[in-house]
Amino acid sequence: MAFWWPLLVLAFAYGLCRFLFMLIPPKVPSIDVEASDVLDDGNQAQENSFIYVPPRGTSQQSGKIVQCYEPATMKYLGYVPALTRDEVKDRVAKVRKAQKMWAKTSFKQRRTFLRILLKYIIKHQALICEISSRDTGKTMVDASLGEIMTTCEKINWLLSEGEQWLKPEYRSSGRSMLHKRAKVEFHPLGVIGAIVSWNYPFHNIFNPMLTAVFSGNGIVIKISEHASWSGCFYFRIIQSALAAIGAPEDLVEVITGFAETGEALVSSVDKVIFVGSPGVGKMIMRNAAETLIPVTLELGGKDVFIVCDDVDVDHGPPLAGKYDMGALCMHEHSEKLEGLINDALDKGAEIVARGSFGHIGEDAVDQYFPPTVIVNVNHSMRLMQEEAFGPIMPIMKFSSDEEVVKLANDSKYGLGCAVFSGSQDRARDIASQIHCGVAAVNDFAATYMCQSLPFGGVKHSGFGRFGGVEGLRACCLVKAVVEDRWWPFVKTKIPKPIQYPVAENAFEFQESLVEALYGLNIWERLQALVNVLKMLTEQNPAEESIRDIFVTLVANSLIEFFSKVELITNDTYVIFSFVFFKKNIAFSMYLNLFLYTNTLIFLYNKKVLS
Repeated sequence: MAFWWPLLVLAFAYGLCRFLFMLIPPKVPSIDVEASDVLDDGNQAQENSFIYVPPRGTSQQSGKIVQCYEPATMKYLGYVPALTRDEVKDRVAKVRKAQKMWAKTSFKQRRTFLRILLKYIIKHQALICEISSRDTGKTMVDASLGEIMTTCEKINWLLSEGEQWLKPEYRSSGRSMLHKRAKVEFHPLGVIGAIVSWNYPFHNIFNPMLTAVFSGNGIVIKISEHASWSGCFYFRIIQSALAAIGAPEDLVEVITGFAETGEALVSSVDKVIFVGSPGVGKMIMRNAAETLIPVTLELGGKDVFIVCDDVDVDHGPPLAGKYDMGALCMHEHSEKLEGLINDALDKGAEIVARGSFGHIGEDAVDQYFPPTVIVNVNHSMRLMQEEAFGPIMPIMKFSSDEEVVKLANDSKYGLGCAVFSGSQDRARDIASQIHCGVAAVNDFAATYMCQSLPFGGVKHSGFGRFGGVEGLRACCLVKAVVEDRWWPFVKTKIPKPIQYPVAENAFEFQESLVEALYGLNIWERLQALVNVLKMLTEQNPAEESIRDIFVTLVANSLIEFFSKVELITNDTYVIFSFVFFKKNIAFSMYLNLFLYTNTLIFLYNKKVLS
């Protein structure tokens, strides 16, 4: 008992020290980001009209500048430049130069960068959400949930687990390469190009940036023309954090513009991450094919929300405030949404609830679409086949689990699903049969908050993943490496029968070698091993007597050993030997030597005496 007391005291002291160490806050530099110009309406006087009227049609997708305005009030916010192809290539070249320096940094320095960002985000939540709200029309609560929490969760996951998933990963080397050490290394790709959507401007910028920078890459982010004003401010945060740790200032770039800007980016980088529509995603794939770069596409969705008949539905008030829905679609999109609803109504659907715009000014009405609940829908309607990307909720009834799975899979999209049931097993079973990339059981959108999980879809919802281990490693050059396990004592040596020039029995040697290594029956493997040894020694006729004795003794000793320990029907001994050979070389060599030598001596004495 006296022996254990010192160990217990040491363990308690160690635990106490760890706890006290956790109480000491890490020293994280603070950064200041200039925000007076985005909060001051004085710069809006440069427009003759206080109310900005966006141009209609294709003319909005061209020009040398991108006009920015508040969807909720139509106030003019300013403009940003629409970069040309040459300007984009120049930005990419600067990032590429900075990335070569950044790739040599330690994970400690990269974590400091993340902590600086996290500290700023936590202390300036209201500012970040207000700018997102002004640029997209979303509510402050929506911005907090979709912009702040998701980004903080991603940073926290990278701080906790990012490094371990980017370290070399050792793999089994197999039977034929037992003397080799096999591993996978994860190196930076170079410059990542991201083309992101407008719906969550802060998170859509930070999400690919965090992954790219932590894995040692540089990144150029083309922000949406519908959220350029907020995106340019969020870029200031990144620049300030990079400066605080002495990182290259050109490591991250944010570019603005229209289609030409995005096309130039795709042709200049080492990988593209795109968040947007399937139509644009196809164009990006075609452009990426010219330079054969990898692409991650997060495209449209038609996610099903399944509520079974045994579910206990909780009713509650909205999240906060009088209004809990913001600009869930762009004003150019309203005509399409009306078309989807009218098509459904013509085919027998019925609207049972619809929001109103009494609290919105006349100038901003076109920027919003009323939340609409519609019933009596079926899959012959465009509304049930096309992505709405707006606040429309069509409701269908189903009579069985098989039917709802069939209905859910009757879609060209496959992003996500949510299944609610009073039985966890039932909900899990339904979710497992739906052909999609993410699924939530008795919850909604919870998978995205688990930043250890990959996010992405199938079919017209895209391919590739961002988020989690898969998304982190997708920004890496995955390199397979093999090296000698016991260098320089054990090296790979090509057997003589297959050395150049190959022997006449080279193919027979290979046949026997394959069967000796991978045969399903232990006796066939032993016989093949004997053939291998015979063919090896046949290359040296002078050693024929030694060969005969060696082959005979080895074969008999192996057969005798396996017969005695009754392991004729499986590979238990072989596996046992391999395991210990990897874990404890000396013990395994001693084990094999002891077993084989004693059996050989026994058989030799028996032969001599007889």
